[in-house]
Amino acid sequence: MKDKLILLGWIVGLLLLISVLWILVQPALTSNLLRTVNNVFASNNDPRRVSAVLHAKTGKDDIFGYWYSMNNSANKIFVFTTFNDGILVPLGAEVAPDGSVKEVIPLSVHAEQVFNSIPKSVLRIYIEKIEDAAYMNFSAQQGAVR
Repeated sequence: MKDKLILLGWIVGLLLLISVLWILVQPALTSNLLRTVNNVFASNNDPRRVSAVLHAKTGKDDIFGYWYSMNNSANKIFVFTTFNDGILVPLGAEVAPDGSVKEVIPLSVHAEQVFNSIPKSVLRIYIEKIEDAAYMNFSAQQGAVR
């Protein structure tokens, strides 16, 4: 019994340490992701730029990703990943002020190569979740009616 409690203590301690580290690295992660997205836009000669992270509340059924504001635009971009053939594919969804997704943008060379092979139904599911999250986080704050 004593050995089981010691093992349980180690497991709980490790989970607590991992949780604290995850919280502490978020600012560096979002900053690095911002620079990476801007580098992708610059290398593709795309005039769009990401300017700042937007902190949005997330629900249980929201997809994991980060919201950013865009330079010289009222639009926002949601940076997320999806799987295609077991490989992570980084994508960005440009979201208009009304909460609708204007465009899904591949954010790497590999993502550009496999973007057309991602099933449209999968992209549609992501788009619907992003639009719901945009409405809940941004449009609802501005008093929009859906």
